[in-house]
Amino acid sequence: MLNMSSMPDAVLPLAQAASPASSAGSGGGAWILVFYALMAAALYFLFIAPQRKKQKEHDALLKALKTGDDIITSAGIFGTITNVKEDRFVVRIADNTKIEIVKGFVQSVVKRADGDQKA
Repeated sequence: MLNMSSMPDAVLPLAQAASPASSAGSGGGAWILVFYALMAAALYFLFIAPQRKKQKEHDALLKALKTGDDIITSAGIFGTITNVKEDRFVVRIADNTKIEIVKGFVQSVVKRADGDQKA
């Protein structure tokens, strides 16, 4: 226990501020909640929102694909869509060579069937 009467006047306010009784009702827990809320908001706007936007753009790209579009798969294979099925595409990658790929593995469109260039 501190003996307050033996301390100089300049040190007394510091000793009183360090005592546990003075900090018990300071409301420091509310700042932690505000900090966590701000961190959650920052994470959402930095990571989650851009990823959702990118996913929506990719879904729109997949819905717009049709026969004749030149595409690149996520494996880096160039090909031309020859048939659109419900859950996959039939893609011609060489003369007399066709493969079926799942729609989600189309990365981008090189050239649309109607002539628009994409990269």
